[in-house]
Amino acid sequence: MKKRDRTPKTYSRLTHPMVRDEKNGPLRRATWDEALAKAAEGFRRTRTEHGPDAFAMLSCARATNEMNYVAQKFTRVVMGTNNVDSCNRTCHAPSVAGLSAVFGSGGGTSSYEEVEHTDFILMWGSNARFAHPIFFQHVLKGIRNGARMYAVDPRRTSTAEWAESWLGLNVGTDIPLAHAVGREIIAAGLHNKAFIERATTGFEEYKKLVEPWTLSLAEKVTGVPAAAIKDLAHAYASAERAQLCWTLGITEHHNGTDNVRALINLSLLTGHVGRWGAGVQPLRGQNNVQGGGDMGAIPNRLPGFQDILDDGHRAKFESAWDVVIQPKYGMTLTDMFEAMEHGELKAVYCIGENPAQSEADSDQALRRLKNLDHLVVQDIFLTKTAELADVVLPATAAWAETDGTTTNSERRVQRVRAALTPPGEAREDIEIICDIAGLLGHDWKWADAQAVWDELRSLSPDHFGMTYDRLDAHQGLQWPCPDTDKLPSSFLHGRLWETDPERRGKPAAFGLVEHDPPVDLTDENFPIRLTTGRRLDSYNTGVQSGSFASPLRRGEYIELCPEDAERLGVRVGEEVRVASRRGTVTAPVWVDPGLRPGLAFMTFHFPDEVDTNQLTIEANCPIAGTAEFKASAIRIEKLHANEPVAAVRS
Repeated sequence: MKKRDRTPKTYSRLTHPMVRDEKNGPLRRATWDEALAKAAEGFRRTRTEHGPDAFAMLSCARATNEMNYVAQKFTRVVMGTNNVDSCNRTCHAPSVAGLSAVFGSGGGTSSYEEVEHTDFILMWGSNARFAHPIFFQHVLKGIRNGARMYAVDPRRTSTAEWAESWLGLNVGTDIPLAHAVGREIIAAGLHNKAFIERATTGFEEYKKLVEPWTLSLAEKVTGVPAAAIKDLAHAYASAERAQLCWTLGITEHHNGTDNVRALINLSLLTGHVGRWGAGVQPLRGQNNVQGGGDMGAIPNRLPGFQDILDDGHRAKFESAWDVVIQPKYGMTLTDMFEAMEHGELKAVYCIGENPAQSEADSDQALRRLKNLDHLVVQDIFLTKTAELADVVLPATAAWAETDGTTTNSERRVQRVRAALTPPGEAREDIEIICDIAGLLGHDWKWADAQAVWDELRSLSPDHFGMTYDRLDAHQGLQWPCPDTDKLPSSFLHGRLWETDPERRGKPAAFGLVEHDPPVDLTDENFPIRLTTGRRLDSYNTGVQSGSFASPLRRGEYIELCPEDAERLGVRVGEEVRVASRRGTVTAPVWVDPGLRPGLAFMTFHFPDEVDTNQLTIEANCPIAGTAEFKASAIRIEKLHANEPVAAVRS
């Protein structure tokens, strides 16, 4: 039998606009004037015939802060809706929701430098060595400086290999494990009573909540030995300073926000927050996920993370923008796809995102995108989403082809500068948005990216002190930075340690969250739990990293533990059929001893060859709207006629 070609698809840069003359016709080359006019007319028609809420914007977490600011302003001012979101919804929206509920702001509380000088690092649901390699260098410096590191993850990942202890829990049991750790800390008298009394609320209710989660019960539910849970509780609570870091292993669940709250509870219980070297860190996967939300490219916050339901906040922006802003939250990315299903959402302006391949249950997402009346995609490659568009607009890359700023996981705003000329007829994102806005009656004339940034600064107290000159002088600044003559603190929520109640402000509340198992249950027909993640050499849906040859690996595969591979009678390189309750794919096998029986692993990096999201479930966190990418039930079927193909582990 002929071997299947699994060479990753490569993408060429978009160099000219394209339009589609009829709904199912081919894309053809167009002039900029024609493409912009067609894009604007579709948006105008949608707003006139169906109202502003029939439009939605998908902004880009890899583009600059300035672009994201302009994109959300276009949505609210030109189109008159708050329906703007980004891939933040796919990954860290639960982190923002959980942190905001407890502390009032949605950013990580510590700086990278603090990780180098802390005493204890708890990596929970995060293979940072592969998914966040730059941050992991700070972790390694911390370990070399004497920090102990523990890892909590269903897989014994590359990150866990560096840990003093690995707690391999069952997928979807993070809350029971966190509750058991909290209960043990209280039972051992290791909780910070003074901090809890002074700076928190809800401790007694939390204590009652976690009381049933004994070490023995937690072992039964989570699969983690009781002794390991006890050891973690004592090590974390006894450390002078501790950092608790998490990523998508915590957030990409149907109860992702509850998972985040359960981890924050541990920091409140021990006082490991609001001090140098002690904090909680959601690690961002793209260069500007934090910044996109900070700029208001989310449906419930104006720039500077100001609540859109607050009359005072809206009034400030209405005065500056000369517009009435709807006093209601817009659609999240999840809501948008639901609205497409029901015919309520008619037009989408998609900048730098690829939801046709990044959404859970991708076959369903693809069908919904095809049913839109008007889809405009602005990107640097002809992604699968762009292939569906009525108008395709070639843009500049966020890095090296444009001026502006980005914001990383430690809330540090940094300058980026154009060093390369965009290919062909590609234009800057901001210029394109402004051209469409002009055709819809809004004459926006920013001289450059700095002018956009200065407008943002005038409206966002957290960014007011960050002039371009100061960002250059200090190699970036962390928000909040309200003053132009003072440097900001590297960590957040030091106020919680103030003895004066007025200076301390609003207390941090313990989250009373309950265990809720994965939605997609395993059974005799689907006996294996599939979890997903990233690998070091590839990136998201593979559009960027798949556009050059990698000597490290080629294409996707499904990882199994040695026991499951032997039970199924499959060997390395052999193709198997992988089926869930939603779809089926074929993929070659790799055997990974870091997996436990009953657990399989795949990525989303090569959806053109193996579309893993055909398998994942669209079960969403009701608070944040993030799907449960991390917990699908599958079965694996041997394809007897298939020849083995090469497979190399990352």
